[in-house]
Amino acid sequence: MQTLVQRIEAAWEEGNPVPYAQAIEEVIALLDQGKLRCASPTDEGEWVVHAWVKKAILLYFRLRSAEEIVAGDLAFYDKIPTKKRPPGVRIVPPGVARYGSYLAPGVVLMPGYVNIGAYVGEGTMIDTWATVGSCAQIGKQVHISGGVGIGGVLEPPVARPVVIEDGAFIGSRSIIVEGVHVGAGAVIGAGVVLTATIPIIDATHPEGKEYRGYVPPRAVVIAGMREKQFPKGKFFVPCALIIGWRKSEHEDRLALNTWLREMGVPV
Repeated sequence: MQTLVQRIEAAWEEGNPVPYAQAIEEVIALLDQGKLRCASPTDEGEWVVHAWVKKAILLYFRLRSAEEIVAGDLAFYDKIPTKKRPPGVRIVPPGVARYGSYLAPGVVLMPGYVNIGAYVGEGTMIDTWATVGSCAQIGKQVHISGGVGIGGVLEPPVARPVVIEDGAFIGSRSIIVEGVHVGAGAVIGAGVVLTATIPIIDATHPEGKEYRGYVPPRAVVIAGMREKQFPKGKFFVPCALIIGWRKSEHEDRLALNTWLREMGVPV
């Protein structure tokens, strides 16, 4: 692996991927098989970004030429081929995953899209018209509802991708971008927008504790607004609100949905 790292770094430094084509192709193949990731968790729960892997993806784009890609009755024109269906994965047409992404057994991909470098864990549902951006790291048993936009973070190579940990529920039409980290079991309500700078305010905390770019495990988050003073006057700007915490009895999806409706959380 160290030799592979050295060759990718050399190709990046020289700016010419051609002499290093074999190493670049090997990295993309390992990503496609889930044997390599753009970012991975440590034993302490932190996430480490593997910048050299992201560099390999960028070099792969330079290496490839656009060509016609045929998938059944559908035809595309792109630099990156579509992914072959992995064992145990259900893909509903016209759901598409790009080569170099990984879908673990038990994943269901409805008519949505998974980009190169993304990692999707076992049993995760990617619902209709949801998109999983480049290098996003999605855990096991995550539910990504219809129309969700998980942003890609490919450049700069050192930037952390979006991370959604095990068991999270991402509500319909929500947007998560700029390397936001959603903790295990968290619930993101419908229409919530999370960026690296949007404040996430814990409304259950006496002092209104704030987070940026991070949703704690098992937090229940909805879209909110708060007043802010500008030279022109006071206006309301977007924020996100933590209004509760998921309990052990909400592990069952039906029980979770019932509880969220009782709390008035749109999903």
